[in-house]
Amino acid sequence: MAASEFFFITNPEPMKQGVRIEEAKYDAVRIAIIENLRAHGSMTSTQLGYLVEDQLQENFDGPVIWYYTNVKLDMEACGEILRVPMTMPQLISLSDESRDY
Repeated sequence: MAASEFFFITNPEPMKQGVRIEEAKYDAVRIAIIENLRAHGSMTSTQLGYLVEDQLQENFDGPVIWYYTNVKLDMEACGEILRVPMTMPQLISLSDESRDY
């Protein structure tokens, strides 16, 4: 059995430390985030988290919401998703770069 691939993900807040995460789990959560934002449009982080958790919980080993939070932060840091300015509650949206994924 091959060892899992891990990589370090970043946090959009420079003073906060990132975490190491399994590549397969990162990819599954990232794809679920993109699919849900495409299907439903901009939404709150909580709404998106519930959708991702519902989508992945049956076949996912570990706390989906923890992985969701960290992958979402990495995607923000990389510019794949963004927090929509001046929205209350704060909305999450795909960035222009992610729309063509």
